[in-house]
Amino acid sequence: MLVIISDVHLTDGTAGLTINHQSERANSERAARTLNDGAFRVFRERLSDMAYDASWRKDGKYRPIEQMDLLLLGDILDVIRSSAWLASDVRPWDDPRSEEFVNKVGSITEAILQNNFKSLKILASLAHGRAITIPPATRSGTPAKVSRQPKDPERLPVKVNIHYLIGNHDWFYGVTGPRYELIRKKLVSAMGLSHAPEQPLPYDPYDSEALMRTFEAHRVFARHGDSFDSFNFEGDRQSSSLGDAIVVELLNRFPVEVKKRLGDELSDECLEGLNEIDNVRPLQIVPLWVAGLLQRTCLKKGLASEVKKIWDSCAQQFLDLKFVRDHDNSLNPFQNVDKLQAMLLFSKGLSPQTSGRILRLVNRMWPGRTESYSKFAMGERAFRNGRARHIVYGHTHHHELIPLDVRERSNNTVTQTYMNSGTWRQVHELAQFSPSDNEFVGYKVMTYLGFYKDDERRGRSCESWSGALGE
Repeated sequence: MLVIISDVHLTDGTAGLTINHQSERANSERAARTLNDGAFRVFRERLSDMAYDASWRKDGKYRPIEQMDLLLLGDILDVIRSSAWLASDVRPWDDPRSEEFVNKVGSITEAILQNNFKSLKILASLAHGRAITIPPATRSGTPAKVSRQPKDPERLPVKVNIHYLIGNHDWFYGVTGPRYELIRKKLVSAMGLSHAPEQPLPYDPYDSEALMRTFEAHRVFARHGDSFDSFNFEGDRQSSSLGDAIVVELLNRFPVEVKKRLGDELSDECLEGLNEIDNVRPLQIVPLWVAGLLQRTCLKKGLASEVKKIWDSCAQQFLDLKFVRDHDNSLNPFQNVDKLQAMLLFSKGLSPQTSGRILRLVNRMWPGRTESYSKFAMGERAFRNGRARHIVYGHTHHHELIPLDVRERSNNTVTQTYMNSGTWRQVHELAQFSPSDNEFVGYKVMTYLGFYKDDERRGRSCESWSGALGE
């Protein structure tokens, strides 16, 4: 049995903190809207149920499984979404082996582990002790009648092997070198990972023999999926990308600057909305989110214009960064930086016409809500040779289950599907009826995928669960 989750984005809690006179109440409301240990408790219960279901075999008998694998498919910890980057001169696109850089990653990681201590303790408990237990079997192949309490000594423990493939917000843990080994030791201990800390956390699944054996057994292939996103992957996962710069210099900085200059004049609703900009999908339409937020919450004349000026200032500083300018190419007008400049600045206000232009650019140039990564799944070697029945990506924060192919093999019909493991985050998406109105709908999401080998779960190959909690 293999379970996959991704894009949990556990942070150090510093990004978007409210600093106005009503900070205690506003921050309390924000804490209630972000991921807490309750989600991990629910997940632990579901894993226990899935282990029980997996123990029912194709012949109708109950034979308890002894272990399961849990794959953390990238962006579980979020090192990028931290205001700590703004408190120093070091940035994610600097030399990752410099002492200052490693110290920054180490301090942010420490803060993430501390800020999410209860959640990670639950996660680690899956690999240690008796967090997941199931009833033993009787001689007749049925579950024995025992207590449902997990700690009941009559119940059988299920060993959980926890694997971690990195993505674009936790790529630092894949950097080689002894300094990062110390950071990974803390990670392995806090999360219960089945990984040797002296080795970088893998990005390419082919770099992990243990994971590839697990994939082969379950006829699955998975990767984070950021490699198909030109903003968040530039060919080397031991280095930064434009996406990092967007988050650090724009999404992290903008709310701080607004609160610093206009915090006493803006409503809590407006300030709280600014904290949510990193949950907008796709990120390239954040200007539309800001525009819609200002339309709803800035009733005082001229106040919305002042906020837009701050956005323009932050956006221009971002565009002027050498790291960003180095991505520009005057010979190609459709390079990423040109597209960003066309979308990020409020220079002409944000009229319905401007909103439409932004949406057309985004829909044409970047995968988002309306474009699936399934086309990339069909290019995977494991799909083409038929060794994988299921191709899994994360990254987009949008759960999907899409049929890819049906093959006939040895008088058996074999189906192949693409799945996206979604997220465990708050998500805000543009309302489709009248997109130029800049209206968004928000909800909390939790997705997990299960895959079975041999005759587990009565011979079923997979299950996919995704829930949403509306505001």
